[in-house]
Amino acid sequence: MNPKLRQSIIIVFFFLAVGSVYSIFQIRFTFDFEQFFPKGDPDLEYFLDFRKNFETDDNFLLIALRRENGIFNQQFLNEVHALTLAARRLDNVTQSVSITNTEFPLKLPFGGFSSIEAIHRNEPNRYQKDSLKIIKDERLIGTLVSKDCKTAVVFLKTIDNIQQEPAEQLISEVTAAIDQYSFEEHHILGRAYFQKEIVAMQKREIIVSALISSFLVGLIMFFLFRRFWGIAIALFSIGLGMLLFMGLLGLLGRELNAMAALYPVLMIIVGTSDVIHIMSKYIDELHRGNDKKSAIWTTVKEIGVATLLTSLTTAVGFATLMTSRIGPIQEFGLNAAIGVLVAYVTVIFFTTALLSLFEADQLIQKGKGATRWDGWLDWAYNFTLNKTKGIAIGVVGFLLLCFWGISMISTNYRLVKNMPTGKKLTEDFIFFEKEFSGFRPYEFAITVVADSVEVDDFAVIRQIDQLEKFLKRFDPIKSVTSLTMVYKSLNRASYGDRVSYYKMPESESKFNKYKKIAARFPQRTNVLVSKDKKKTRVAAKMLDIGAENIKVISDSITGWIDQNIDTSLIVVRQTGTGMIIDKNAKYVRDSLISGLGIAMLIISLLMAFLFKNLKMVLISLVPNVFPLLFAGALLGFLGIELDAGIAIVFAIVFGIAVDDTIHFLSKFKLCLNKGMDIESAIQATFSETGKPIILTSIILFFGFLVMLFSIHPPSVTVGLLISATLVSAVVGDLLIIPLLIRYFLK
Repeated sequence: MNPKLRQSIIIVFFFLAVGSVYSIFQIRFTFDFEQFFPKGDPDLEYFLDFRKNFETDDNFLLIALRRENGIFNQQFLNEVHALTLAARRLDNVTQSVSITNTEFPLKLPFGGFSSIEAIHRNEPNRYQKDSLKIIKDERLIGTLVSKDCKTAVVFLKTIDNIQQEPAEQLISEVTAAIDQYSFEEHHILGRAYFQKEIVAMQKREIIVSALISSFLVGLIMFFLFRRFWGIAIALFSIGLGMLLFMGLLGLLGRELNAMAALYPVLMIIVGTSDVIHIMSKYIDELHRGNDKKSAIWTTVKEIGVATLLTSLTTAVGFATLMTSRIGPIQEFGLNAAIGVLVAYVTVIFFTTALLSLFEADQLIQKGKGATRWDGWLDWAYNFTLNKTKGIAIGVVGFLLLCFWGISMISTNYRLVKNMPTGKKLTEDFIFFEKEFSGFRPYEFAITVVADSVEVDDFAVIRQIDQLEKFLKRFDPIKSVTSLTMVYKSLNRASYGDRVSYYKMPESESKFNKYKKIAARFPQRTNVLVSKDKKKTRVAAKMLDIGAENIKVISDSITGWIDQNIDTSLIVVRQTGTGMIIDKNAKYVRDSLISGLGIAMLIISLLMAFLFKNLKMVLISLVPNVFPLLFAGALLGFLGIELDAGIAIVFAIVFGIAVDDTIHFLSKFKLCLNKGMDIESAIQATFSETGKPIILTSIILFFGFLVMLFSIHPPSVTVGLLISATLVSAVVGDLLIIPLLIRYFLK
């Protein structure tokens, strides 16, 4: 390489690296459930429009305070009350409620209504009587008090759509407030808490995955080259590629989400693959007696073009994720595609510039390993030549096994399986699932369609009451709240606060009487009624039983609504955050199929351009279907639910698996161009490309296994699936491609 060109390249990359260091500090981390809303979905559009009339269904923060001997203790209740009042003064909190400041209406003996405390905090002698009433009060049990009466909840209403910085500030303030008291145990649940903890997990994941991946690659490079400069050039090139990629993300103002932990692993292993192919070819050319300039030129001409194609196909595999309707998947696909190209540019320019300074013995220590490799690859070639029938039978058996596994795939997505392992966030989520109503919102929109009728008319309220009663038949549905609560509470108050009268008044005249009383307290109903009084909501919480199980319940409820609700009076439609996120399962399947179809089409065109032979296009695609089928089969056999995070496995597997195919077939084509017959070309291809293919596959295998150190369960699953399926990819390339070549190119 020309010394001036080499110097210019190194200087350019030096300044790019300096700029990247600055840009990295501009990267922001975010987490928001709304990121996972499927764009363009009609139910999402309806939900967003409906929400304008009310508040969001996730604008809350729950603080559970536990006392093993029960909540009926004056000191404990006084501290709960103090925390309730203190929380009300926090920024971003609009309301603070607990059992200590909750009051219910009570009819006075001489007419009119007053209020009665849910618990007489300052009168311990009344605790026993209060406890008997609380245990039977569905307005309190499961919401502000646990069933065993050992936990009290402080309910905080936060501002709508709270963002990352205010969320982190709020959680810090709440935690500091809790620490001022002597509570035995506390748990937190809510949007702001999720945002803070998930972002902390994202930062931890990126650092840990980058460090472990770097150590692993360093170890592999040591065993591969055993020379300081060979190891140093490889590691520096890979690290520079990752630095430039992360700096570019910062420069572009990208916000990193829960999938960002995969970026360091991807950049390191993709960069490693490129580096090994380039360095191996350069060293081979030097060993053949070529000078450094000729060796670099041959390396760039042969391996550089093949590596460009592999980088393009990998980038295409990732870019197909942009067909998804789910924002984080789209962003991951685009960012990963950019990262692959950044790694290629770094290796093809910077790495080759450095390599041109060194001789072969400065880069690698040659020993007996080369002879062993020749023996293994020669055995593999002869195996494909002599065991054709056995390989074909094995392929058929493998396919049947894969289809069986694919038939068992589930999309029963659960929130808890996406939470960090061993962290308090997960512990708190499970606690609320067990003791209270859980986190997942489950909501119905009620729209009045009859003229001259409003949502608080008797006929409408009775319809809502019927729906509410039906919802309560399902055990996973908890804490059902609607406009009926106001009239049930007034009815109970009219009968001496007796529990049995917490129900809708039977006569319209009595209802209208309560309606006049309720009108005096608009603050009690404005979160449930739109300004035009044509819309209301039935809000509940659903336990985290899985998307498929929830769909079964939803279908049952929809069928009941169709048969029992007067559609000439009102229209009932399920909506809410939980429902929208659950729809991702459908879109994940659809985008997965369409995305892979697009990827295969684009890669087929690239192959057609490269080989100008339709049979070679078919030969290149067939082996790369097997890893996809194997990945699907593993999902089914291992009982792993297909969700948004897991779906990216297929794009990664296809994008990376096709790389080895291109290297194998590119070398095969070069051998044919040199005048070799087909069998000699296959043998020569095994001899020269077999080692880099196997080495890069080993690196990819262990590289993705780094995800086992993740505390994010989907990341662990992704790592295991990709590692396992890439093994099937390299086996497919080395066993199936020779058979296909012999069959189609006789």
